[in-house]
Amino acid sequence: MDAAVHVLVFPWPRQGHINPMLQFATALVDTGIQVTFLHTEHNLRRFAQAHPPGLRLLSIPDGLPDDHPRGFLAFMESMCTAGSAAYRALLLALLSAADAPVTCVVADGTMPFAIEIPEEFGIPALSFVTHSACSYLAFLSMPKLVELGETPFTADDLVCSVPGMEGFLRRRDLPRGLYCTEQGDGDPLVLKFAEAVGRTSKACALIFNTAASMERPALAHLASGTSDVFAIGPLHARSSSAASPSLWREDDGCMAWLDGHEDRSVVYVSLGSLAVITHEQFTEFLSGLAATGYAFLWVLRPGMVKTTSPALLGEAVGAAEGGKGRVVEWAPQRDVLRHRAVGCFLTHAGWNSTLECAVEGMPMVCWPFFVDQQTNSRFVGAVWKTGLDMKDVCERGVVERTVREVMASNEIRAAAQAMAQQLRLDVAEAGSSSSELERLVRFVRELSVRSSLKPRINGN
Repeated sequence: MDAAVHVLVFPWPRQGHINPMLQFATALVDTGIQVTFLHTEHNLRRFAQAHPPGLRLLSIPDGLPDDHPRGFLAFMESMCTAGSAAYRALLLALLSAADAPVTCVVADGTMPFAIEIPEEFGIPALSFVTHSACSYLAFLSMPKLVELGETPFTADDLVCSVPGMEGFLRRRDLPRGLYCTEQGDGDPLVLKFAEAVGRTSKACALIFNTAASMERPALAHLASGTSDVFAIGPLHARSSSAASPSLWREDDGCMAWLDGHEDRSVVYVSLGSLAVITHEQFTEFLSGLAATGYAFLWVLRPGMVKTTSPALLGEAVGAAEGGKGRVVEWAPQRDVLRHRAVGCFLTHAGWNSTLECAVEGMPMVCWPFFVDQQTNSRFVGAVWKTGLDMKDVCERGVVERTVREVMASNEIRAAAQAMAQQLRLDVAEAGSSSSELERLVRFVRELSVRSSLKPRINGN
């Protein structure tokens, strides 16, 4: 272990942010760098699986009681106050440690304070972006979009203020919050994200869990406006056993269920760790899936369907079309996506799910929910052509037609498999992402050496 380099890795405390940053932390450990991984106390108590060996785990309070729902804006407010104060105190202690003080911080770009506080202490801080580069660029363009009136709205007019996307990005494809109105510029969720992106884009470097082969134009534009950009993904593809501890207990029994089905005969459905749908939307999805005639495996988290118990949901799915559906509360997603029986993924198009699909060559049906998912799904349908974008529609006939088309399309499957082949090359030795990771490790080592030679603010 290199005692001269000690990196603190701090993700935004959500499942979709923790996983890629944990995979990144593990990759650093594999190079001999000492890594401390920082959780909230609430999350560290919830993890159902052990973390990878070699990581030191620490936690701070997030300022909320355990039974708080932790909606984004309330959670962000608490993290920026109580969480920030606890982080400052912890970081100060780690800087003054007699053995192996922290020499560098890699923090989630969702939390500007997590980057700005170490910089106050003279410690270099890098921003880790858990979203796609294309959606990050859209967020970075939000002030100009608002100025020109090109705000998120369910319309097909093209926007011209996101560099490199002028020919295909529509207003409906822009990042948005939980609602989308004519006054999209007033969406507090979008504004908060845009503010965070604007502040963290000024970090000494940006790290993206993406590959140049997927997002080269967006990465090139971002690199022209910041000191350094590293595209090191997909991180989970670096190892078949890449770290992904879950905040929910996975139902491994679904794998045996898949074993009993023919190749490419099952639709996998998961809308991620945050989406909440109405009972009407659930019914439309269920009716559309049943009408396809395909079997389906559906992840329905507790509380995901408003005012409906999980038992009733399971009964409804079991009664549909002769019991061809199976419901689980959480699934081992990467194992499911590589299973021979799965023919397509009906997804929210979150970035982790999009990358996992891409690596497995799995065709996608996208029904995005909010934030970056709107932009990701447009790239799936219009740029990469590895699936179809079903955003802003939740009607059984559309669900049936779209799923049928993706399951049957040789063109979509060929595009998905070609992307998978390229991504395997990217993460292989001497591939673009592996080379970028090596460059990043050298960068972190150099920053750490330089920071150890500088006088630091003691924080008192």
